Amino acid sequence: MGSHSSSFSSFQSYFRALSDTPNRLLRRACSVSTSFEEMSQARERSGSNMRRSLRWYDLVGFGVGGMVGAGVFVTTGRASRLYAGPAVVLSYAIAGLCALLSAFCYTEFAVDMPVAGGAFSYIRVTFGEFFAFITGANLIIDYVLSNAAVARGFTAYLGTALGLSNHTNLRFTIHGLPKGYNEMDLIAVAVVLLLTLVICYSTKESSWVNMVLTLLHILFIVFVIVMGFSRGEWKNFTEPANPKNAGGFFPFGVSGVFNGAAMVYLSYIGYDAVSTMAEEVRNPVKDIPIGVSGSVILVTVLYCLMAASMSALLPYDMIDAEAPFSGAFKEGSSRWRWVSNMIGVGASFGILTSLLVAMLGQARYMCVIGRSCVVPSWFARIHPSTSTPVNASVFLGIFTAAIALFTDLNILLNLVSIGSLFVFYMVANAVIYRRYVNRGTTNPWPTLSFLFCFSLTSVIFTLLWQFAPSGKPKALMLGSCIAVAIGVLQLFHFMVPQARKPEFWGVPLMPWIPSISIFLNIFLLGSLDRPSYVRFGFFSGLAVLVYILYSVHSSFDAEKDGALSQKAGESIKESVDNPDDIPKV
Repeated sequence: MGSHSSSFSSFQSYFRALSDTPNRLLRRACSVSTSFEEMSQARERSGSNMRRSLRWYDLVGFGVGGMVGAGVFVTTGRASRLYAGPAVVLSYAIAGLCALLSAFCYTEFAVDMPVAGGAFSYIRVTFGEFFAFITGANLIIDYVLSNAAVARGFTAYLGTALGLSNHTNLRFTIHGLPKGYNEMDLIAVAVVLLLTLVICYSTKESSWVNMVLTLLHILFIVFVIVMGFSRGEWKNFTEPANPKNAGGFFPFGVSGVFNGAAMVYLSYIGYDAVSTMAEEVRNPVKDIPIGVSGSVILVTVLYCLMAASMSALLPYDMIDAEAPFSGAFKEGSSRWRWVSNMIGVGASFGILTSLLVAMLGQARYMCVIGRSCVVPSWFARIHPSTSTPVNASVFLGIFTAAIALFTDLNILLNLVSIGSLFVFYMVANAVIYRRYVNRGTTNPWPTLSFLFCFSLTSVIFTLLWQFAPSGKPKALMLGSCIAVAIGVLQLFHFMVPQARKPEFWGVPLMPWIPSISIFLNIFLLGSLDRPSYVRFGFFSGLAVLVYILYSVHSSFDAEKDGALSQKAGESIKESVDNPDDIPKV
């Protein structure tokens, strides 16, 4: 008996299913899972179990290795040259704060429900299957595109390490294709496919390799910071190379700092990958909070120091947007060229660690999405010998390699930032909803009304910040929005009691911290350009289409077969209230 036997057994069955789509949407779109189902019944659909072998230091290693390479070595140059100038240091600090607040939200869910699904599972147990699918689709797109972007960044730094004057010499151009899609990068393809083989082998061995590489990478980062500050000049923080360009620490204004923060938010995708390792952690209660939050804090400090050292080395208008650190040493005398080549080697090395972690994360997301029956269950299979999701790893590895082959870095970065911010926004909403609503026993409308009003106020503030002309009226309207947001938040805090208390670890200062995370994510979303929204809308629309044409029918069949039984509106008892459901040592 298979979950596809009814709707997909023949064309006639499929067309009959399509005609029943409205009823199936009503039944399945808002259907929620439970912590018990995610941690037991859904896990059984993978066949073999993932091996619990990771500790907090493994998670910190994964977090640092996953974030540092992707952030500083790919996005810093563009953010400084085009958006923030020397104030890119503040851009990283703002993005880091936003990531830390989101990390708290992830940590509460991951401790309470230690499964590999990350944000997909968190949304599925709160807002239902449809929103979980849209979130999961954006997550998969984020990971594939960010990994493709980082792989192409690897090629740029490899060219520097080899002493090539132009990294495009390692790519070949097809003139018949549109600009931005015409530079073929076979090296990026080879790197992605090689790492796909590594992550299929074993998670613990991957952690060991990542730990060694990350420790060496941190030593390299310290070298870069020391060299940057020892050779740099403080005047580069305020004086451009070309007097005609804007000067000062904020050459693009305060808005440029937030535009830069939105761009460098790509740097923090790695902590999200750490949360997908929850199913393989020995003691989730202890290890996950240290691993997730600790890695974000450590990486934020490293990012800010490296961005400052880069700004000290060169005026912002001389920074190489593709390879900022190695390019900075090329601009000096010949006795510093060896540093440029060494940075190329080290950056290429760091990018490999970030790719390794991100590809581990994307495979686990796809595995758990497969368990929910909204994509083929083939993706959910865990290989009995390696205890890893081999099917998901291979499929996404090939997909990532295909994108890395031809797509320009700038196109990838903007799309990844908007998708990440959307997912983090959803998780912040979900943690508030889960604290204040017990389905079947609690009225959800006060909480939903608060989330809507607070998000709407944040959107209005962001629109005013971006488009209203400067002056006292703008300041007055912005101040009014802040007052309204605080008032709505205080009213909700005092009038709506929490329906459940986390037994092991919870976000502090509820609902303030997740609300601030909601505001910051919306604000950073407002800093992105119009083409980013067009691409995001296209991919989200495509995800909705896939859900209507395939996923809702697949999950409907799974419910009929007994694989899924939860329907919208049913009373749910969270069995996770029993501490025996949380693995410990």
